[in-house]
Amino acid sequence: MPFTNPSPDDICKLLRESHTVAVIGLSPNPARPSFQVARALQQFGHRIIPVRPLVREVLGEPAYADLESVPFPVDIVDVFRAAEHVPAIVDSCIRLGIRKLWLQDSVVHEEAALRAQQAGITVVMDRCMLRDHRQLCADV
Repeated sequence: MPFTNPSPDDICKLLRESHTVAVIGLSPNPARPSFQVARALQQFGHRIIPVRPLVREVLGEPAYADLESVPFPVDIVDVFRAAEHVPAIVDSCIRLGIRKLWLQDSVVHEEAALRAQQAGITVVMDRCMLRDHRQLCADV
């Protein structure tokens, strides 16, 4: 069975229910898309949790080397990493009980996304969280 994203209504609901966003690969460089998306999500009221080794802080939030190092629950994981890293990220989400996973534009790993879905994780793949937030949840 091929992977399919949730419906637009379900994506909006997911965004409305996700307050703490762990951004894997969040760059401290303001010119990078990950920084721009995270900053905008922060302005929408989401708490951004940077997940990136060798970085101490991004957008005023302490950074963590990996998902396992985050000392509190996150609502959703937003991935700005190459597709080859997605299977390990899915493993972490399953292990940690994280129920929502977002793979940004051009991050596509169908096998890992299907495995995540089979584990009960809602997966959005190859879409921009910020663009969907603006287009699908304009009133949020």
